[in-house]
Amino acid sequence: MTKKFIALFFISVFALSATAEQHQRTLDIDSSNTTKHTTKIKGKKVNYTATTGTQPVWDEEGHPVASLFYTYYQRSDVKDKGKRPLLISFNGGPGSASVWMHVAYTGPKVLNVDDEGFPLQPYGVKTNPYSVLDVADIVFVNPVNTGYSRVLPNKDGKMPSKEQQKKMFFGVNADVKYLAEWINTFVSRNDRWRSPKYLIGESYGTTRVSGLALELQNRQWMYLNGVVLVSPTDIGIERNGPVKAANRLPYFAATAWYHKALDQELQAKDLAELLPEVEAFTINEYIPALAKGGFISDEQKQAIAKKVARYSGLSVEEVIGSNLDIATTFYWKALLRDRQQTVGRLDSRYLGIDKKNVGERPDYWAELTSWLHSFTPAINYYLREELEYKTDIKYNMFGPVRPWDRTNNKTGENLRQAMAQNPYLNVMIQAGYYDGATNYFDAKYTMWQLDPSGLMKDRLSFQGYRSGHMMYLRYEDLRDSNQHLREFIVKSLPAKNKAAKY
Repeated sequence: MTKKFIALFFISVFALSATAEQHQRTLDIDSSNTTKHTTKIKGKKVNYTATTGTQPVWDEEGHPVASLFYTYYQRSDVKDKGKRPLLISFNGGPGSASVWMHVAYTGPKVLNVDDEGFPLQPYGVKTNPYSVLDVADIVFVNPVNTGYSRVLPNKDGKMPSKEQQKKMFFGVNADVKYLAEWINTFVSRNDRWRSPKYLIGESYGTTRVSGLALELQNRQWMYLNGVVLVSPTDIGIERNGPVKAANRLPYFAATAWYHKALDQELQAKDLAELLPEVEAFTINEYIPALAKGGFISDEQKQAIAKKVARYSGLSVEEVIGSNLDIATTFYWKALLRDRQQTVGRLDSRYLGIDKKNVGERPDYWAELTSWLHSFTPAINYYLREELEYKTDIKYNMFGPVRPWDRTNNKTGENLRQAMAQNPYLNVMIQAGYYDGATNYFDAKYTMWQLDPSGLMKDRLSFQGYRSGHMMYLRYEDLRDSNQHLREFIVKSLPAKNKAAKY
C-alpha cells in the first residue's frame, strides 16, 4: 500500500466523519437567536423581540448536564428593566413542553382555532390581541426532555443512567432544585434581578411553581411578587376519601349543564347561579354523607343519591350502584351514553365516539386528540419559520420523564411559607368549570386549605371560566383570563415606597 493511497484513505475517512458529525441530531447547548416583531395588544401597537435559545443546566462541579430550550419575549420600548415585570412560564405533565401556554394563552401569538378552540386548517398561529406582553416580559421554559430540551452526556461522554437522570431531574424536588438554578442564571444573564418577578404554571406546572416560590427565596435569594396557578394539582395538599369523591360533583353539574343533560328547572338556571347551589350541597350534605361510608342509613343514602343524580345528570341507579362515589372515567362514558357520545377528560365540551356504547370508560380523550391536532404543527411551524430557530431535534410535546418521583411533595406548604416570609407575594388561581382532570372545585378547596390561619387570604384569589383545563382556548376566556392575569400583575406591584413588611 503506497503512502499516497494511505493519505487519501485517511482524508476520505476524515471527510466522511466530518460530514456525519455535521448531520448528527445533537443539541447546541448554549445558543440564542433574536428576531424583531410588532403586534397589537388591546388595540395598541407593541414592538418586541423574541429570543429563542438554549441555556445549560450545570452540576455542582460546573459541568453541563442538560440544556433547556426557552423563548423569551421582551417589549422593545422599555427603558427601565427594573420596573418591568418578568413572567416565567411553565407547563406541566410532568413531561409537557411549554407549547400550550406559549401559543395559546399569554404569548403574542395564538393558535389558528375557532372561537371555541377546535382545530382549523391551515395550521399555524395568529395575533393574540390579549397577550400580557403589554405589561410584562415573558419567558417560556421547557424542562428537561420537553420541547428541544435534553439531557447531556456526562464528562466521560456517556449518558447518565435512568436512575441517575431521575435523581437529577425527574421528581418533585429534583425538578424544583435544578430549575431554580436555571432561573438564577437566566435572570443574571438578562439583567433582570431588579425586575418584579412572577411564576405561572399550568397543571403539574402548579406543583413546580409552588415549590419554586420557596426554593428561589431560600436557595437563590430571589423574591417573587406573584405566583399564578392555572388548573392546579393538589400541590401536596391531600384531599382523599369523602372530600375527593364529593368535590367532583360541581364539575359534573357544570358538564351536565353544558350538554343540557339536567332537568328543566336546573337547566333554566345560568351556570353562575347553579354552581353555588351545588357547591353548598357538596360541602354541607354530600361530604358528611360519604363520611358515613357503609353505615349510612338506606333512607339517607337514597335521598343523597337522588340529589347527586339530579345535579350530575346520571340516573339514581348509577349513583347507588357507585355507592355515591362516582368515578370520573365512568362519568365521561355514561353521561351521554344515550346519545352514543363520550365527553372529554380535560375539557368536557369536547365529544368523542367509541367502538362500543357499553363500557366503563371512553376509548380515548377527545379533547387531547383535538389539541394535538392543532398545537403540534403550529409550534413546529412557528419556531422554525417565524422565530427562525432551526434544528433537527424533535420538538417533544410530551417527553420521556417517567418514572417521576412524587415522594415528599410539600409544594403547597412551601408556597404558604414563601407567602408568609414575603409580604409582597400574591397568588391567583385560574380554573375551567369543564376540566375533569384538575376540577375547579378541587382548586377552590386547595386555596381554602393553603393557609389554615386565614391571615393571608386577602392575597389569594380565584377566577373561574366556562371552558376546560386550557380555558384560554375559548376566545372569550382568552380575553378574560389574560385580563385577569394583567390585573393581577398590575395590582401586585407595590406602591412607591411601600415596604415589604407586616
